[in-house]
Amino acid sequence: MVDAVTLSSAVYDTKQWEDFLKTRYGPYKSSKETKHFYEDIKAEKTHPTVVAFLQENHEKQTYDYVQGMKEKYGKLDQGEFSIWEMLMRLDEIKVNSRGGDVQLQQKEHAFQMAESMRREGQPRWLIMTALIHDLGKYLYLLGEKQWTVVGEIFPVGCQFSKEIAYPHFFDNNPDSKNEKFNTKLGIYKPHCGLENVSFSFGHDEYMYMVCKNLGLPKETLYILRYHSFYSCLLEGDYTYLLNDNDIEMMKWVKVFLQYDLFSFTEPLPVNLDELKPFYDELIAEYFPEKIRW
Repeated sequence: MVDAVTLSSAVYDTKQWEDFLKTRYGPYKSSKETKHFYEDIKAEKTHPTVVAFLQENHEKQTYDYVQGMKEKYGKLDQGEFSIWEMLMRLDEIKVNSRGGDVQLQQKEHAFQMAESMRREGQPRWLIMTALIHDLGKYLYLLGEKQWTVVGEIFPVGCQFSKEIAYPHFFDNNPDSKNEKFNTKLGIYKPHCGLENVSFSFGHDEYMYMVCKNLGLPKETLYILRYHSFYSCLLEGDYTYLLNDNDIEMMKWVKVFLQYDLFSFTEPLPVNLDELKPFYDELIAEYFPEKIRW
């Protein structure tokens, strides 16, 4: 079980990351004016702990590290819980950190997104995807630190993009000096498809592994896995790795991303008890009572 100090640090630093997103996108509604994701990050107008965790993330997420984490968590031997249980479990994480209480409010964000989608007539599978997309942050409760749970994801096994926030931090990543990995394509072939590319490990990949054999819509699985691939989604980089399926699926990821990044001013659900019957039915439509994590 994760120790209190590790959990406290991870939750505090993650809140700084999410506060940055909220500050950045708070004025915009989910009907969306498109804003440039990296303007403030690249101008270094971010909380120092965000910069520190990005540095650690960029320096430590190597190809070999990713393979080890996928092997470790791909066994799905970290417990059996229902979707609803995991929503409640993550929302109850509250620690006293650096002088104040900090709470990982995943339930709030999930229902904020999902209800926004309901109001705008999005399909049921997309509403379900919004509800579950961050549940891979269960990694916190398994002892993982923030640099391997949150943040933007990026391919490993090839050259790191200059469009990733703070790209100079990759200078101290061993893969940057490995001739096998430090060319544009690295170990990959042109337009090989993202399913054949390894990405930095985090809650995205973990939740994809949890769900990939449950018969969910292919669009859901794609969104779970790649919704934090900002250097491609928002900057248009790494197109040389995309195949036709990726190009088609990216359309749905971009719809999803509008709600994920831009819905902070959407109304918060007032009474969860009133919403619960709809979401109980929605969860039961796609998931068994309990799933392996």
